[in-house]
Amino acid sequence: MPHILRQPKPDRSAKSGYLDGQVLVAMPGMEDDRFSRTVIYVCAHSPEGAMGIVVNKPAPHITFPDLLVQLDIIPDGDEIRLPERAGDVPVMRGGPVESGRGFVLHSADFMIEDSTLSIDDGICLTATLDILKAIARGDGPSNALLALGYAGWAPGQLENEIQANGWLNCPADSDLVFDLSVDTKYERALAKIGIDLGKLSADAGHA
Repeated sequence: MPHILRQPKPDRSAKSGYLDGQVLVAMPGMEDDRFSRTVIYVCAHSPEGAMGIVVNKPAPHITFPDLLVQLDIIPDGDEIRLPERAGDVPVMRGGPVESGRGFVLHSADFMIEDSTLSIDDGICLTATLDILKAIARGDGPSNALLALGYAGWAPGQLENEIQANGWLNCPADSDLVFDLSVDTKYERALAKIGIDLGKLSADAGHA
């Protein structure tokens, strides 16, 4: 778990300008191919940096049941016995940092004391095996997304990238984060800002 997530969450009234609980949308001119056309849910943002999860780039060739078997949470062959909801949990390439580690974004109807970070608007982050076991039992959150890795920014780095027109930002909502229609999330996120992708130039800005 990145260091930033262990910090006490400041009162939001004192956090003017910070974007945790928001969505970052890559500009069409994004020069870093790893983040081209990405939609990132910002989990933490403070003077110490930022951390977020890509929510629209599926991990290739792996499913949530596959991961449960790999992690010895269920025996090989027991995938068919999983609750239907567990089979539907999408697995995303969450970002280039710690790409071998799992981070679960989920609804706030499931919490693990001292492990779950409540972010905003009913969305939480948990990065322990306990939540995967709960989902496998059918006791987990009503909505969940498993990300392999995360996107991280050093102090001031995200702010600089936004100033350089690398990212747009908009409020998040559960549908944009959790639904399975990942192919349309990029266009939908832009639409929330009021932007038609076909009319957006690479050098446009958004305050």
